[in-house]
Amino acid sequence: MSASAPAAESTWVAAFVERLRELGWIEGRNIAIEYRWAEGQFERLAEFAAELVRQNVDIIVAEGTVAAIAAKQATATIPVVFPIAGDPVANKLVASLVRPGGNVTGLSIQAVDLAAKRLELFREIVPGLIRLAIMANPASPNVPPEISELRSSAATLGIEATIFEIRRADDIAPAFEAFKTSAQALYVAPDPLVLSSRAAINTLALGQRLPTMYALRDFVQAGGLVSYGPSVPANFRRAAEFVDRILRGAKPSDIPVEQPTKFDLVINLKTAKSLDLKIPDKLFALADEVIE
Repeated sequence: MSASAPAAESTWVAAFVERLRELGWIEGRNIAIEYRWAEGQFERLAEFAAELVRQNVDIIVAEGTVAAIAAKQATATIPVVFPIAGDPVANKLVASLVRPGGNVTGLSIQAVDLAAKRLELFREIVPGLIRLAIMANPASPNVPPEISELRSSAATLGIEATIFEIRRADDIAPAFEAFKTSAQALYVAPDPLVLSSRAAINTLALGQRLPTMYALRDFVQAGGLVSYGPSVPANFRRAAEFVDRILRGAKPSDIPVEQPTKFDLVINLKTAKSLDLKIPDKLFALADEVIE
């Protein structure tokens, strides 16, 4: 169950299904997978969760904080595994990372903690960055704390950061029009809405010659400039291992929430060249992947 769209998460789902297969769970043979996609309409998640509970599924895999909250609100007994979520304690998904309690566990992506680091990297890539546009969906639970962190970090770095809120895909083009003449670069706060709209965001950004900073590799693969964050496919593979353990008798309350230990810096060299940006040698050396 996801707040995003199937096309936006195809590689993540493929990683999850592949790992399940490696563990002996083969779709159509000894396991059935029901997919639910809200496609950016968060209000549909409660309906999906209730439907899955009525079907008495064995496990709900809820991608993202919003979906995980909907699943937790729908059931206190069916195990819920989240492959990615923001702060699961602050969002009341679990009692603690080490001892989740209840029926929910999974993997955190530490989105807020990484905001300051992304901004520091962005300033190295975009010389003289002082005016930054931040595109964000305030309806996503992870976004307000990330915005708070960004404002604080921007002030420390001497960057004027302006927030442009979007709540649906139709808000994206007007947001670009709003910062057309004022922004030197664009930071996009991660959430299912922008993930589903990444192609449109990158097209508009390139049209305005705006360097872009993202949290996920998927955005850079789709034409964005740079991303810094955990590997989401790796999280989905690990989530499949959580599912395997639960199907074999483990309780979610006994499976600690895991946090990523490796973060990938991904740079799109083709996009950098189109923007006449020279990536510093130091960042090239640090990059985990350079897309050419």
